[in-house]
Amino acid sequence: MKIGIIGSGNIGATTAFLLAISGHQVEISNSRGPVSMKALIKSIGSDNVTAATPEGAVMFAQVVLLAIPWRIRHELPPPDLFKGKIVIDATNPFSESELIDLGNSTSSEEVAKQIPSARLVKAFNTMYYETLRTGGRKSEDERLVLFVAGDDTDAKAVVSRLIDEIGFTPVDTGSLREGGRKQQPGSSLYNDPMTVEVAYRRLAELDKHDDVWLHRD
Repeated sequence: MKIGIIGSGNIGATTAFLLAISGHQVEISNSRGPVSMKALIKSIGSDNVTAATPEGAVMFAQVVLLAIPWRIRHELPPPDLFKGKIVIDATNPFSESELIDLGNSTSSEEVAKQIPSARLVKAFNTMYYETLRTGGRKSEDERLVLFVAGDDTDAKAVVSRLIDEIGFTPVDTGSLREGGRKQQPGSSLYNDPMTVEVAYRRLAELDKHDDVWLHRD
């Protein structure tokens, strides 16, 4: 599969490596241009990874990973380039110093407004990059979980297969709105490596709560 990654920081670079060694073709990009990623491409050490511009990575890809700070999401390529593409949103709503209160919304819902023709899936936003880099397992025993949320069932299935291929177990948290909120910073699912058993227990606990937020207009 052809994967385009926007953002060459910790999550973008780690995911590029994991997907490349799983056999996917990856184009990774950043705002500074392909030349700035020479050292990164060399360190990944795979012919499956090349450097690109953000626009080039989107046009190349069947699946696009957004691995940039949420606060600079307005620097993304034009919305039309994302039309019909599966887009994995790995962003979290932080400013430079703190978590942003989005009120009756989530970070992925705000991203979806910006690229409305994309098939958006929330994933890769709950795990620390070092855990992502080293935590994958070939065996399904005691695998760690990566969560997915979204409104497009087929898109979630594609992202879930990618997650499985890099050694993690995908767990669906629900819609982009409700499931996405469960994955936001501050949730019991966020930044706490867990097995499938623990993940489903946490989700059941979240579902038991009559969360008023979910029913506000």
